[in-house]
Amino acid sequence: MPRTKKKNGRGGPHGNVHPFSDEDASIETLSHCSSFSDTASVAEEGGEASEDTAQEDFQYKLKGFIDSTVDKSAKTRQGALDGLKTAMATRILYEFISERRMTVTDSIERCLKKGKGEEQRAAASLACLLCIQLGPGIESEEVFKTLKPIFKNILADGSANIQARQAVATSLGLCTLVAEDDILDVHASMECFENLFTRSYARMDGTCPLISPQVSQLHTNALLSWALLVTICTANQLKDILHKHLPKLPRLLESDDVNMRIAAGETIALLFELARDLDSEFEFEDWEQLCDKLNQLATDCNKHRAKTDKRKQRSVFRDVLKAVEEGDFQSEAIRFGTERMTIDSWVRKRTYDAFREFVGSGMNYHLQANEFIRDVFELGPPMLVDSATMKAMKIPRFERHLHNSAAFKARTKARSKFRDKRVDVGEF
Repeated sequence: MPRTKKKNGRGGPHGNVHPFSDEDASIETLSHCSSFSDTASVAEEGGEASEDTAQEDFQYKLKGFIDSTVDKSAKTRQGALDGLKTAMATRILYEFISERRMTVTDSIERCLKKGKGEEQRAAASLACLLCIQLGPGIESEEVFKTLKPIFKNILADGSANIQARQAVATSLGLCTLVAEDDILDVHASMECFENLFTRSYARMDGTCPLISPQVSQLHTNALLSWALLVTICTANQLKDILHKHLPKLPRLLESDDVNMRIAAGETIALLFELARDLDSEFEFEDWEQLCDKLNQLATDCNKHRAKTDKRKQRSVFRDVLKAVEEGDFQSEAIRFGTERMTIDSWVRKRTYDAFREFVGSGMNYHLQANEFIRDVFELGPPMLVDSATMKAMKIPRFERHLHNSAAFKARTKARSKFRDKRVDVGEF
């Protein structure tokens, strides 16, 4: 995809590097729309610095982060990784990152191999953000080719740090989605995930294996990454997956971990959606038994479970039950800038949630400006909106407050009207 080359920031030795701060985020926010504008600069609050100067300062700080990823101090490396993560999550940095992708990849590789705990976790997340910045193509394939063996080694190593394994389980899934060009290699990654989450299957007698909460979270992450890759499988692969896994996945609904139960429910709904896309007359042998179980989870009142867990579980499983029984999905509209995107399927929801997990609050900006993410969600090329238009469109803070208050009241009334109060009997 064509991109204009920009000058790298000023060189020279770097001083002490501090993690990316709110001040940097504000500089970045001011230039969010600059990529779409014909104008040369955007005024900052004090009007003292031009956009070009802010851009140079920003790139200079990023260079400092990259240099600090090889520092002897673990704390400094951690801060540098976090700084790069924040920058990549909240801004499009293709030109800058593309020129330094192998340097950043080498730093990630070193941190994954020699770092511990949080450093490995941050490095795994940074690898994913790097692939999101580069998009599909030779550049991201080179990055992933270097890091994939390390990811798989950590994932399969039972003695590795559990936080690192959890992060890698999530990152390997999205990196595979973005950068893997061979569907057979995609299937190989899915088998790595299967080897993990299948260990949480309830036994045939209905008892659950004894698994620690941290290992359960690892299995949950593996299941969600597996479900993400299911969305890009071929029709023949999907038929094999439905035959092999759909009858067994309901065993995960017996898990003591609410996150695992929810992940399993959403994955089952996703498989039913894909199966009906292949065959509108699709039938599941144990359909009635599955619906009974989903209905139990949608109306769960067990006292030994936390109230917050039960509320979250009931909300999700009401939607899952509708998906399995009726093929229905509760659509959700996502607004960003002047545009709107509708999450209208379990496939799109799983994909959106996967990207949002890494870019966080920067998701709306990436939906506006990241060509790869816009292509994934079929949004077309980025819209050209200049800063003056954006300023004219901005709603005053007081009006926004009134609108939010009115929406909150309307939502509360609607929920009160349709909530089944019998579900909450005996909880207090």
